Amino acid sequence: MLRDAIQTYHDLLTDEVAAATQAQLDDQQHRRGLYFGTRPLCSVLRPRFLTPDHYRFLRARLATLLRAFDRAYRAALDNAAIRAQFGLFDWEEELLAVDPGFADPSPVSRIDAFYLPDEARFALTEYNAETPAAPAYNDVLSEVFLGLPILRPFLRRYDVRPLPSRKGVLHALLGSYQSFSGGGDAPRIAILDWREVPTYSEFVLFQDYFRSQGLECVIADPREVEYRDGRLVAGDFPITLIYKRVLLSELVDRGGGLDQPVLRAVRDGAVCMVNPPRCKVLHKKLSLAVLSDERNSHLFTPAEAEAIAAHIPWSRRVEERHTTLDGADVDLVPYIAAHPERFVIKANDEYGGKGIVLGWDVDAPTWERAIQTALAEPSLVQERVTVPSEPFPSLVDGRVDVIDRMLDTAPFVCHGAYVDGCLTRLSTQSLLNVTAGGGSTVPTFMVEER
Repeated sequence: MLRDAIQTYHDLLTDEVAAATQAQLDDQQHRRGLYFGTRPLCSVLRPRFLTPDHYRFLRARLATLLRAFDRAYRAALDNAAIRAQFGLFDWEEELLAVDPGFADPSPVSRIDAFYLPDEARFALTEYNAETPAAPAYNDVLSEVFLGLPILRPFLRRYDVRPLPSRKGVLHALLGSYQSFSGGGDAPRIAILDWREVPTYSEFVLFQDYFRSQGLECVIADPREVEYRDGRLVAGDFPITLIYKRVLLSELVDRGGGLDQPVLRAVRDGAVCMVNPPRCKVLHKKLSLAVLSDERNSHLFTPAEAEAIAAHIPWSRRVEERHTTLDGADVDLVPYIAAHPERFVIKANDEYGGKGIVLGWDVDAPTWERAIQTALAEPSLVQERVTVPSEPFPSLVDGRVDVIDRMLDTAPFVCHGAYVDGCLTRLSTQSLLNVTAGGGSTVPTFMVEER
């Protein structure tokens, strides 16, 4: 059915329909601020389709994996030896002592994975547990696509339903704040990040959304926020809830260390921050190694261990040790040095595609340098996974051009427990990351025949 739906969509997309669709898409992206910096978010003319069964499968399997992540997080809080496996910086260790006022380390998060629906198989390659971007982009882009000319004939044969994400962010924020404050007054929200970031237009979308729900909200640059008389303020706006989009590492590095006003207010319990500093434990790339490593198998239930084996690619911290791979004992560093075609190395605390070296894409000296860097700085080595592709149409010189593009599956997660919405990114390059400078974002719809 999914292949038939895709083919039907492409058949309906004549050059004339495509031109009208492209014109409306361009206009709507401009009107609604759907830009990453100066680049439109979406450059293709079809949304990504999943069947209801596909989405149910993802939600069910991820619910089990999220319980495993939570188990690893709780173990890290209680056990210094396990915590050391995550590769935290000293300042991150210090901030772990700060009670955020609620139980979840990451009330809003996002899984980055590669999903092959026909094979009921997906591989979770990263857990963005600190500052997951694009829920508002996803929702507004979904609204835009539902109004495009191509949907008019397609909806006569197929029912399509968006997978909205903003509501999950809203409820995670409000739930965290209610626990922090004990109830009472509504929060006064500040969306916190540097004004020059390329995702600023999404902050505007969130501000509009929060205000439509009756909440006061400002967008604040950390450099312009003050902590005085026991209150965190942006100008004359008193902040009680931070929707944190700025990275903690940047806040510390650029803001003057742990004495930065925002962090002082958080440490004093003067403001609620989502996500709180404790999110750094699971946000580390090495969190996948903690789940995958045979040394930690005792932490997980049989169901969680099965899900880890099925959906977490073999992952280890790069260090001099022996470990198990394919049921055999291997000397880790010599083995990954000899088999670059099997592995990717990822810096523990980078984002946006930085610090990632694909062994099959580089020469031997580059791979050896990557290993030496990974030995000196906490890094993850992960087994290569199959990257799926699908045909997506675009308008080129007035004609429809359909080419295969690689795509990921990035479900949004609420309270570290359940999936609520899904992002899809496309690329013609091996690294699927909009920040890294390539690709396109498309909305994800469930599709069924009428």
